[in-house]
Amino acid sequence: MKNIKALLFDKDGTLFDFQATWGAWATGLLAELSGQDEALQSALAEVLGFDRSTHRFLPHSPVIAGTGNEVSALIAPLLPGLNRATLDAHIARAASQAPLIEATPLRPLLTRLKRANYRLGVATNDYESVARDHIAPVADLFDFVAGFDSGFGGKPAPGMLQAFARACALSPSQVLMIGDSTHDLIAGRAAGMPTLAVLTGVATSADLIHHADVIRPDIGYLTELLAVP
Repeated sequence: MKNIKALLFDKDGTLFDFQATWGAWATGLLAELSGQDEALQSALAEVLGFDRSTHRFLPHSPVIAGTGNEVSALIAPLLPGLNRATLDAHIARAASQAPLIEATPLRPLLTRLKRANYRLGVATNDYESVARDHIAPVADLFDFVAGFDSGFGGKPAPGMLQAFARACALSPSQVLMIGDSTHDLIAGRAAGMPTLAVLTGVATSADLIHHADVIRPDIGYLTELLAVP
């Protein structure tokens, strides 16, 4: 960790607690898309791997690491009255309004990291526009934001990660990839970056241990890990 000059964060499950944020979002979205049709709500929830009784995503849910387009493609067959462009726009709009729960207070943490001269970025499988909406309160602290639709591809491919390293004029080995899913960590390894797994998503330590160099409960442990004053 002594060679690290930049930190690249996944968004959902990393900057923001996944279940607390997206459980409430999914409950509202399913109600809207189904028109309160209980059978349709249940069918949509099953496809998305979402437990309506607990308002939580199941470990196998494709939403956890999937792109916005992948989520749209999964539910589109159940909503023949909506064309894909309309459905994509609806999902993106609903996502931008999700009730965000920070994994740890972001501004104090990110401010300390910036003062220690780390470059900061976000690489998410969400839409870039949604990501920018979500990080708006701390956007001034980030040097780079990319979504699956930014032109670099989605994770687990390493395109977004490589783009961040280039933007910072750093070697990938100087960038720490931080995420809560195997998609994040596989992308980090593919890009030649060290990886930090956090447990504020759905995956467990057992799920992530083979892909991570280090595991911590949440990103609040970064200052200790990096010996930030």
